[in-house]
Amino acid sequence: MKVLVANRGEIAARILRTLQEMHVPSVAVFAEVDADAPHVWLADEAVPLGEPMAYLDASKIIEAARRTGATAIHPGYGFLAESAPFAARVLEAGLQFVGPSPAALATFGDKRAARALAQSLGIPVVPGATLCDTFEDIDAAAERLGYPILLKAAGGGGGKGMRRVHARAELAEAFAAAQRESQNAFADARLLVEKYIHPARHIEVQLLGDGQRAIALGERECSLQRRYQKLIEESPSPNIATVLRDKLADAAVRLAEAAGYSSAGTVEFLVAADETYYFLEVNARLQVEHPVTELCTGLDLVAQQVLIAQGAPLPERPSLRGHAIEARLNAEAPYQGFLPATGTLHFVDWPQRPRLRIDTGVRTGSVVTPYYDSLLAKVIAWGTTREEARLRLVAGLRETTLVGVTTNQAFLIDLLTRPFFVSGATYTSTIEGETFVAPETPAFALAAAARVGGAASTTKDGLRNTDQHSPWLRVGAFRMGA
Repeated sequence: MKVLVANRGEIAARILRTLQEMHVPSVAVFAEVDADAPHVWLADEAVPLGEPMAYLDASKIIEAARRTGATAIHPGYGFLAESAPFAARVLEAGLQFVGPSPAALATFGDKRAARALAQSLGIPVVPGATLCDTFEDIDAAAERLGYPILLKAAGGGGGKGMRRVHARAELAEAFAAAQRESQNAFADARLLVEKYIHPARHIEVQLLGDGQRAIALGERECSLQRRYQKLIEESPSPNIATVLRDKLADAAVRLAEAAGYSSAGTVEFLVAADETYYFLEVNARLQVEHPVTELCTGLDLVAQQVLIAQGAPLPERPSLRGHAIEARLNAEAPYQGFLPATGTLHFVDWPQRPRLRIDTGVRTGSVVTPYYDSLLAKVIAWGTTREEARLRLVAGLRETTLVGVTTNQAFLIDLLTRPFFVSGATYTSTIEGETFVAPETPAFALAAAARVGGAASTTKDGLRNTDQHSPWLRVGAFRMGA
């Protein structure tokens, strides 16, 4: 087996490291702006794709697999990971797809179809309508459901194409914006409308399936979000009853088995204040937050995906241990509306602590471009208790150094130390309901940033040296083998 990783950034690097441990030959692909990215040199081979959005070019990716003799493609998450047509093309090319079948991807990639399957199994769904292709459909459904409502893209997730509407006067503008964003993100302008549940918790169940049978690997709490995208995730979810936990796991397994689901996947639910739960969607891929499940189960989910693709049986369902919390470190300005940030990371230094994991795709000298998601790294802590994990994560974030690009580092520390997080009282609306004030940057930090930012030199061939302590800068001219 030889696996091409059809992705970039931290998830590509994370997959490649597991392939190394499994002694499976690997191939990376990269756009021109990622030529110096860590995932490129982590692979045994690397193939250039060209322009920045070439990660979405199925033909180029399959051709790269053919050229390098790869026998399988792992899509990671994002880009083509949940594309049923792409999975079908991979199989038609005689390659293995390290993920669900095209049929399962088609079922769960369409929120309407997934919702219908859940209803057929008696799993509660958020009150809403499924036939809303026109403004008139949406308007009628909203009047029937009552405001506030939520407009959602039918063809994809990640918060794209999602708008909350509080009154009919806002509907036309929200409808147009949601359709436009959905079309741009997924080439699919269809929308769903749902009743807005408030307050609610966002809880998801991690699955592994082999096409016939599925097992649940515990749940994750993902309620702390901005713009419908998660910032902090943890496992297990605090403050939910064991009975509810079992119900969610049972519903997730039944959905996966009904769809003949194989590989890793996640079933997402909304849980109301009275612990009434509603099915939201299935993410038919590896999730960004999968490390918290790995730390609590001892399983490597990427390794399990590879093994399942090779026909191996599902592992025994492990006993869960301790507590894990993940923080998404993004290049963004949280105190200015979470605007994305770009630039060069002049200096990067990660903390070295027991039971602290860093998943990243950047290093000193990496350039954060405007073309991709703002995620720089995931900082994940494990503890025997939730409080131990929380304190370890806070310490790890405080010891993290990134100079050159604005990040949400201070904001994450603020979230993790707020009383609502300490007590586990987190909801999807928590962040928007709180007031956050940007901390002042200490003078010594500004001075250090100025020194590091101005330290990069330029070589005679025009390339920038980002490591000013490298011995190669002092060697001078020499010839190998002379």
